[in-house]
Amino acid sequence: MTASTRDIETLAAEIADKIYLDIAKWHLYLGDAHLHVPLAERFYPLLEADTLTEAALESVLQEMSIPVGAGRRELPLRDLLPVQGQRDLLELLEGYQKDNF
Repeated sequence: MTASTRDIETLAAEIADKIYLDIAKWHLYLGDAHLHVPLAERFYPLLEADTLTEAALESVLQEMSIPVGAGRRELPLRDLLPVQGQRDLLELLEGYQKDNF
């Protein structure tokens, strides 16, 4: 079974305005940062295969590099999300999985 564009977009929409980067106490939502779709594309196969775990979430966030300073540096997405944001993301993904698979 392969995810349709609509499936990815639905998951991305849930992520877009609920999960944010915390930079110097500023909240930049993943939708505004245009990171919600790439993140949904990475998580959807884990949800589909029922292999989402906290360790898998950490791995995806660590592997996803975010350019900062006009690309002068790259930081793992994990370093830019607050701990509560990671928990919220895991809960969001688990809820999506429960409702859609």
